[in-house]
Amino acid sequence: MNADNLNAGTRYVIGVDVGTGSARAGIFDAAGNMVASAKRDFALYRESGAIVEQSSGEIWRAVCHSVTEALAQGAIAPEAVAGISFDATCSLVVLGEGGASLPVGPSEQAERDVIVWMDHRALGQAERINATGHAVLKFVGGRISPEMETPKLLWLLENRPQVFDAAWQFFDLTDFLTWRATDDLSRSTCTVTCKWTYLAHEKRWDASYFQTVGLGVLADEGFARIGQRVVEPGTRLGSGLTAKAAAELGLVAGTPVAAGVIDAHAGGIGTVGAEGEPERCLAYVFGTSSCTMTTTAQPVFVPGVWGPYFSAMVPQAWLNEGGQSVAGAAIERLLAMHPAAPEYQGRAQEAGQSLPTLLAGLAAPSSGTLSDAAKLADGLHIVPEFLGNRAPFADPHARAVIAGLGMDTGLDSLVALYVAGVCSIGYGLRQIIEAQAQAGAPIERVMISGGAGRLDLVRQLLADATGAAVLATQAEEPVLLGAAMLGAVAGGLFDDVRSAMSGMTRVKQTYLPAQGELAALHGARYRAFRQLQSVAREIRQD
Repeated sequence: MNADNLNAGTRYVIGVDVGTGSARAGIFDAAGNMVASAKRDFALYRESGAIVEQSSGEIWRAVCHSVTEALAQGAIAPEAVAGISFDATCSLVVLGEGGASLPVGPSEQAERDVIVWMDHRALGQAERINATGHAVLKFVGGRISPEMETPKLLWLLENRPQVFDAAWQFFDLTDFLTWRATDDLSRSTCTVTCKWTYLAHEKRWDASYFQTVGLGVLADEGFARIGQRVVEPGTRLGSGLTAKAAAELGLVAGTPVAAGVIDAHAGGIGTVGAEGEPERCLAYVFGTSSCTMTTTAQPVFVPGVWGPYFSAMVPQAWLNEGGQSVAGAAIERLLAMHPAAPEYQGRAQEAGQSLPTLLAGLAAPSSGTLSDAAKLADGLHIVPEFLGNRAPFADPHARAVIAGLGMDTGLDSLVALYVAGVCSIGYGLRQIIEAQAQAGAPIERVMISGGAGRLDLVRQLLADATGAAVLATQAEEPVLLGAAMLGAVAGGLFDDVRSAMSGMTRVKQTYLPAQGELAALHGARYRAFRQLQSVAREIRQD
């Protein structure tokens, strides 16, 4: 079949998604159909002091393996690939002269050159930056997060000055990947606007911000180490793949490479164009963490929600970005606390499933309809802020709360804990939606993507918990598709990102929120969610 397609002139595009623990490659045709995919895991290194690190070399090798394996799986000739692009977590890569890795932590292992997005070592630096009240901060909801890059850079300067001084380039992980593929140092508008304080609507860095927070040296250098050329996602970079990168990836030298995006934003690109205009649509990427992205025609300032960012996802539109620091990971943490979890984890593995998939299957039949599953969590309430509140409070000190937990150790209580956890993720999403609407950015629908949001039960409970319709696209891997769309633009299959968005994706299923008794149930549980959240905040402040 693939040989026939090639003979008929079929062209393909590759999207590469680098998440927290793996690299995945997907090969798509111009209609957005995925014809092959592959995955390779890589390591995550944790140390005390909220340190989480990775190796850019290991990540690149995982990327190359996933691409070559996907090509082999689909029997796709390298010459048939029209373009490739990357998305990745917003992690910080630190390289010395010649691209040599530099150790970013106390391990002194040079290969550990990545400060992962979830690393909170720079919490103190973030708080000091926020205390300056600099005008740039209004474009991150008023408060910068330790997940972002300037607090991490300040931490490096203050705690590992020899590494900071020796650094040749500081990359967001996506921009590292495009540089590694092309030798082009251009940065994506998405990465530097969302995580580095670049002012895309003015096409400039604000030197006074860097001087005020203690990073003036970067401004004095003309921003040579963090990006002097910033381009929109989908822009063709350099001369395409270098000969070296092409050989490693199993592709042809010169294959067009597009400027990429952060992983969550790839999910947004891969979903919000399915029903035409993406404005008034919230992209919800539900993975290890969750990310919400709302597109507006004009800038909207929402306290506690990052942005507004210009041209960071949809070209020439504004973006508000929120989410939860842990979402899928919060569900996993909740389940791991239950005494019955090891037994049913084993049963799930025997059945070739994840534990959440097993529990979702048990919750639905026992409850009648998918929406009725919420009744199983009766009396059990959770605020899943294990790693702080990303939005709408921008509070990295927030922590989880569980109320109504009894002594039950059986399967029923494990299922109840799972259902309560999923509902709690929905209430956090509802809180963000309400904060944005109050500020002038209402949404009409939620477009879901991400591995933790694939189950029908999860999608229905999110619709019920938020009171908003949740739409799933036909693409099984919308994050990979979003990255591939950028490659399609660079490769000339589409004129621009908006046309690729509308041409390569479509809605498969709509989950409408429950009404009547179940809507009232979620209303009551949402009030309890906010009360517990408020009490926990008061306790910490006492």
